[in-house]
Amino acid sequence: MSDFDQMGLVVDWVDACRQGDLALLLGLYAEDAELECTCNGQRRYHGRSELEAYWQPRLSTFSSVGFGLEEIHPAPHGVDLEYSVAGALRIRATFRFSSEGKILSTVCEPARQNAHHGCLC
Repeated sequence: MSDFDQMGLVVDWVDACRQGDLALLLGLYAEDAELECTCNGQRRYHGRSELEAYWQPRLSTFSSVGFGLEEIHPAPHGVDLEYSVAGALRIRATFRFSSEGKILSTVCEPARQNAHHGCLC
């Protein structure tokens, strides 16, 4: 069991995304963190420079069109989050953490979309 607040760390991640704060967001990740994204084909990003290249264009979009927390709950080895972009596109992200209290890995994928919005993926 971890001695840090995993849910709180993911809420900080959500806040950084809402604010479009790249430095704050990257500071939540471990130096050797990985992100696997299957939203537009499967891609894997490793380390701070690749995470920065992934997040920089997305954060400006999130802050301009809106970023919403839909669901958050503990998972067996971390935290599961579902968020929306522009009130329509829903993404599911799973977070795993280092023993130092940093995000070690994130896996994101399209979530089930609201029927009246359709899928924007």
